[in-house]
Amino acid sequence: MAVSQPATFNEEWSDERVFAYLNQLPPEGVNADFHVLYNAFKHMRPNDFERLLTKFKADGRDINAKNPEGQSIADVINEFPSQRESFLQVLAKFA
Repeated sequence: MAVSQPATFNEEWSDERVFAYLNQLPPEGVNADFHVLYNAFKHMRPNDFERLLTKFKADGRDINAKNPEGQSIADVINEFPSQRESFLQVLAKFA
């Protein structure tokens, strides 16, 4: 059996950890801004996502960036009913 890291919940994320997402490089053919938003949405809680978006927008990045299928991050978030409301509320603050 493989050794794995125990799950941690409600852990406080440092600014360094949150803002490290801003430096993620996208796969070929994927918009860099969309890639950052998508990975942040997948891995962060809404309050950490909001912290990231504050810096993201201050850096002049595109909150309306699209994936290769033409979807914005709002479109993708809408596909996840259990998380939709909280993340869309955060996103609306920066639109």
